[in-house]
Amino acid sequence: MKTKTQVCIIDDEQDGRDYIALLLTNEFPEIQMAFQASSVEEAYRYLSKSSPDIIFLDVQLQDGTAFDLLSKFREIDSRIIFITAYENFAIQAIKNSAADYLLKPIRKIDFIMAVNKVLENMKKSKNTSSISLSENKISLPTLQGFRLTNISDIIRCEADSSYTTFYLADKTKIIVSRTLHDFEEHLTRYNFFRIHHKHLINLFHLKEYIKGKGGQVVMADQSVLDVSVRKKNDFLHKIENLE
Repeated sequence: MKTKTQVCIIDDEQDGRDYIALLLTNEFPEIQMAFQASSVEEAYRYLSKSSPDIIFLDVQLQDGTAFDLLSKFREIDSRIIFITAYENFAIQAIKNSAADYLLKPIRKIDFIMAVNKVLENMKKSKNTSSISLSENKISLPTLQGFRLTNISDIIRCEADSSYTTFYLADKTKIIVSRTLHDFEEHLTRYNFFRIHHKHLINLFHLKEYIKGKGGQVVMADQSVLDVSVRKKNDFLHKIENLE
């Protein structure tokens, strides 16, 4: 389990990466550097397997743009702070769910404000999106307030960009304006498993596993969901040791 906020710096210029790393070391010692990359391909390989809390993402990279990189994913759980020398990229960055954006050359005060903003939003998200009010209940925020739900009644959770849909045993659906990542760590303790970037399932509601390259699962609500190839072995091991 991660104990520190982890960040990834994606910038085609070594000086740019070094400067951000220095600012983080001096101003945010509680943050841990997880990875650095200079190209779309290098960043893609890392992000396909890892999910840092924050990504500093330069718009112009060695072999493409930040938007080329993001187009390779249906969903990225990380908060993204875009970095660009051109202010006209700000609108496109916002459309790609930017947590914030910084203009080059990066000013120290702007950097500190952007990181503090993201850290504060992460804290609020954690406090409001997955609050366990007892050992077996979770509070799900809605437009009207919140719904207190038995964790055992949740069959599965499905990601849709910055939203998560909860499918319950009574056939109701609850749509929450939070990413699936916000709930994953909390629910994993209750034998939930993320079989795919879109799907977090309650293993106690699993009915069947169908063999295949990654395979598929059949849930109690009759939904048939894909298991990603890279999650298959961990999923099968988890099932074998399910308590």
